[in-house]
Amino acid sequence: MTTTAPGAGGEAAKAPASAQAPAPAPAPAGAPDQGPAAAEDGPAPAASRSTGSSPWRLAGRELGRRPAVRASLCVVLLFVLMAATAPWLGALGGWSPEEFDKSAIDPYLGGQPLGSLGGISPEHWLGVEPVTGRDLFARVVHGAQVSLLIASAATAIVVIAGTAAGIAAGYFGGRTDAALSRLMDLTMSFPSLIFMIAMLSVAKDVNRIVLMTAVIGLFGWPGVARVVRGQTLSLKHREYVDAARVGGAGPWRILTRDILPGVSGPVIAYTTLLIPGMISTEAALSYLGVGVRPPTPSWGQMIAESVAFYETDPMYFVIPSTFLFLAVLAFTLLGDALRDILDPRGGRS
Repeated sequence: MTTTAPGAGGEAAKAPASAQAPAPAPAPAGAPDQGPAAAEDGPAPAASRSTGSSPWRLAGRELGRRPAVRASLCVVLLFVLMAATAPWLGALGGWSPEEFDKSAIDPYLGGQPLGSLGGISPEHWLGVEPVTGRDLFARVVHGAQVSLLIASAATAIVVIAGTAAGIAAGYFGGRTDAALSRLMDLTMSFPSLIFMIAMLSVAKDVNRIVLMTAVIGLFGWPGVARVVRGQTLSLKHREYVDAARVGGAGPWRILTRDILPGVSGPVIAYTTLLIPGMISTEAALSYLGVGVRPPTPSWGQMIAESVAFYETDPMYFVIPSTFLFLAVLAFTLLGDALRDILDPRGGRS
C-alpha cells in the first residue's frame, strides 16, 4: 500500500493548472523590451496616433471627405485664378473690356447681338453686350477681378481691425472692454447699407475701388470683434496663459503667442463666411449705381444694365448673374465647412 505525504495531493492538483499557462516566448534578438504593460495594453489606438496632427491637417482631411466642399473649393480656386489672370484671359479672348465691336450687333434692331444666345461665337465666347458690342467674356473676367479685389481687401480690413479690438477688449477688460464694446454697439446701430449709399453718393472724384473698400470695411469689423472677444474671455484664464503670466511674459507676448493662436480657427472660419457677403455688398452697391462706375466692369453693374434687355437678350442677364451666384455659393459652402471643423461649438450655436 502506497501512501503519500500530506500536502502532496494538493501540490499535484495544482500542477496541471499551472502547466496550462505557457511561458512567454523569448523576444527576438535586437527587439526592444516593451515590458509587461505594453503587452497588456496592446497596440495604441488610432486616435492617440493622430494626436500629433496639426488642426490644419485634420481640417484638410475632413474637407477632403466632403464632395460638395471639394467642388466648392475648386470653384473658389478657379475664380481666384480668373481674377489674378484677368488681363491675360481677356487678351486670350482677343478683346478688352472697353473695346466696342459694332460688327457683332444689328443697328436696325436697336443694337441687338447678331446670332443666337446673345451673340455667342468663336470670336465672342460668352456673347456681347447689346448696343455697345463689348465682349462679355472680357467684362465678366475683369468684373471678377474687381469684385474679388474689393471683397478680399474689405475682408482683410474687417478681420484685422475686429481681431485687434476683440482681443484687446477680452484680455484687458475694464474700461478698455467697456469703451470698445460701446464702439461696437454704436457702429452696429447704423443702417450700414443706407449709410454706404450716402457716403458713396457724396464722394465724387475719388478712386471708387478704394472708397468702397474703406466704407465696407468700416461697418464690418464689429461682428468679428464680438466673436474674438468671446473667445479671448474663455482663453485668458487657461492654465498655460496663467503660467506665461507668472513666468514674466508681458501682455504683448501673451496676446501674440498664447491668445492669438487660440482664436485663429474661429477667425479663419468667420473670414471665409465674410467674403461672399462682401461680394454681394459690392454687387448691390454697383447695381444701385453708387459703386464701381463705367467703363470699369462689375458684375452688379452688368446686372443693372441688363434689366432693360432681359426680354430681348436674356443671356446678357444670365451670364453675370450666374458668375455672381457661383462665387457666393462656393465661398458660402467652403465657409460653412471650415466653421464646422475649426469652430464646432460656434457652428452648433
